[in-house]
Amino acid sequence: MPAAPTRRGEITRQRLLEAAAAEFAERGIAGARVDRIVATARSNKAQLYQYFGSKERLFDEVFSVHMEWLGTEVAFDEHDLPGYAVALYDVSLRRPELVRLAAWMRLERNPSGDLLPGNPDAGRISAIAAAQAAGRVDPAIDPADILSMLTAMALSWSPASLQIAASADDTDAIHDRRRAALATAVRQAFIRPR
Repeated sequence: MPAAPTRRGEITRQRLLEAAAAEFAERGIAGARVDRIVATARSNKAQLYQYFGSKERLFDEVFSVHMEWLGTEVAFDEHDLPGYAVALYDVSLRRPELVRLAAWMRLERNPSGDLLPGNPDAGRISAIAAAQAAGRVDPAIDPADILSMLTAMALSWSPASLQIAASADDTDAIHDRRRAALATAVRQAFIRPR
């Protein structure tokens, strides 16, 4: 049985995860370097491999931690799809590494199909289907497609944008304009008038 983690061990592990998140977000899986990660984390390769086993498994852990955080940070409410989209916009401003990590996952691991195994979006998709059955959301579009388009709309100004990437340095007026446009677009695209 492994020994219980020490407080110092937990702190080191967390520093490695934080350093790895920045390295992977900037350079992807293939471009990330263990030497840079351990130097930034004030650790060493032996500790990294002890905790994570390999650079690839470290990426998996970083990605998993960030996706879990996203799931708790941005609550999904099928009664407020525009609000959910705006919350995704806001979180991509505060945590741009989330979008970059997802882009690297898509480019280097899962170039097609579901980004994550196990269908973690099943609950959101079911909630959209229930909203469709209740007459609140357009039933002509598959619920999974609604979620995909809603997410893409919310990330229109993310680091993965083809046009313009939002920055936390943009003025409040610019962010408010984008939030309002996003909420209007989601409402008009998916919500059925009462």
